[in-house]
Amino acid sequence: MSRILAATAVVLMSVSQALANEPKGGAPDYSGVTGIYYTIIGLILAYGVYDTFFKKS
Repeated sequence: MSRILAATAVVLMSVSQALANEPKGGAPDYSGVTGIYYTIIGLILAYGVYDTFFKKS
């Protein structure tokens, strides 16, 4: 039971620190998410090229 309470305390302390560092005002920065989207799209396109031209069937 003490492990569960300790884990909950760690999560609650981390959340409060993350919210304290949240920038106020202005547009949010989505550069990290954009990079993930571009990577996923690139992987899908690369698989499509492989499936179309290089796959032996």
